[in-house]
Order: sequence, then structure tokens, then C-alpha cells
Amino acid sequence: MNNRTSLVFATGNRNKLKEVKAMLDDSIELRNLEDINCYEEIPETKNTIELNAIQKAQYVANKFEVNCFAEDTGLEIEALNGEPGVFSARYAGLQRSADDNMELVLSKMKQVANRRARFKTVVALIINEKQFTFEGIINGEIATEKKGLKGFGYDPIFIPDGYKKTFAELDEKEKNSISHRAIAISKFLDFLIEVV
Repeated sequence: MNNRTSLVFATGNRNKLKEVKAMLDDSIELRNLEDINCYEEIPETKNTIELNAIQKAQYVANKFEVNCFAEDTGLEIEALNGEPGVFSARYAGLQRSADDNMELVLSKMKQVANRRARFKTVVALIINEKQFTFEGIINGEIATEKKGLKGFGYDPIFIPDGYKKTFAELDEKEKNSISHRAIAISKFLDFLIEVV
């Protein structure tokens, strides 16, 4: 990758933007939706994480004629038949409150012995009118209570395999080295190095 590649990250989530920015190197000029004067709600109406990521990327790429990528992430809990899954951001309602979402999960898991869960991220890239997807998964379990002040979303209740701490108790660098989003972004970057 000789020249800087300009890519729009199709997200309105500032936490995700910050996290992804920390994972990228100088070869990518990361732009956000405000940079292209996109202030509207990006549609997320599909029934899988992958299709939601693709829908968001296609919407921005087509409407604003830019190379872009989008991602969708879900927490999938075995004992809850994969919930909250594609509804992770709005599990407890359209207010999209992380605290409300976590409280709902913890209440549903109160008497549950099987606490196995996984985070799944799919990054959808549209570059030069071609579409590609990259998946990242990390397995772990649901904690019995919220712990930690770092991270965002469900981080305070997710303990990744091999750790005794939640994502929200890990420092940013450590989390970014193992997370579902880091795995998907790493595959995405490896691909860009090959093709750009």
C-alpha cells in the first residue's frame, strides 16, 4: 500500500470510531460520516449481523459515491438462543442504552448455569464498487455483575476466554489486541495491503 487510502467508516458510534482508529496505521485516511456531510440515520433492517454490515456500507457507498466500510457487532449468548444477536444495540428498547441492555441480559441470566457467549463482528468493505466481508469472533462468558469502567456496550459483562477480567477491566491496548472487532479489522487490513 504505497499511497494513503481514503475510507469512510459508516458509523455514527463514536466509541467504535475511536476503537477502530486506534487499530489502523498511517496508510489509511479514516473519514467519518460528518466528513462527507452524512447526518442521517443509516438503515439497519436486516436479520443477520453480516447483512446489516453490508446494508450500511452499501447505503453510504451508493449515496455518497465513496469507498467505505461498515461493521455490525452482536453479542450471542448460548442460553438465550443467540440473543441479543442482531438486536444487541437495542435489546432493551429503542433508547439504545448500554446499561439497560446489560441489566436485561443479567436479569435473564440470573438462574442460568451456562454462561457461554461470544461477540461477533462483521466488517463489510466496498472499494472500487466491489464488496468484501471480514468476520471476527471471540468466545467467552457472561459475568454475574458489571465490572470495569473502560470500553462500551456489553464490555462490563463479557469475560473473554483465557481471562478473569471483563473487557471493561482491560486497558484499551490489551482489548484491541484480542477483541472480535480487532480480529475482523486485522483481516480487513491484511486484505487492503494486498489489493490497494
